[in-house]
Amino acid sequence: MKSYIFSSIMLIITLVSSTNLQAQETDSSKNNYVVVTNKVAQLQPIILTAEALKAEEGKVFGNFEVIICGQEIGDITDAEKINKFIKKAKEAGVTIVACGFSLNKFKIDRALVPKDIKIVENGILYNFQLQKQNYKSLSL
Repeated sequence: MKSYIFSSIMLIITLVSSTNLQAQETDSSKNNYVVVTNKVAQLQPIILTAEALKAEEGKVFGNFEVIICGQEIGDITDAEKINKFIKKAKEAGVTIVACGFSLNKFKIDRALVPKDIKIVENGILYNFQLQKQNYKSLSL
């Protein structure tokens, strides 16, 4: 009986300690954002929004990521469509992310994705993971 009580107490202490460590890993002093879109053309207003937030928030502005998923994912391999947005995103501190699941589903060669675009295996999962890190999320 004593060992059962002792084990239970140790388990509770471990869980409480782990919860505190997890909360400490997230920097809540910054405002971080993630937007999920399925159209490259929507990058224009998204980047403008990031620039406005950065100007408004100053030092509390954190990370801003845009995840591109869906049927039009192939547009990221079209230099004429994507290059101007990559340049604007860099200047604004915006990270463009491609959904690997969409790349696979629509048979887009990853070698054709510009090196400035980060590829994640599952854009939806990545969005949820960022939300767990207190990112504010919007899907268009």
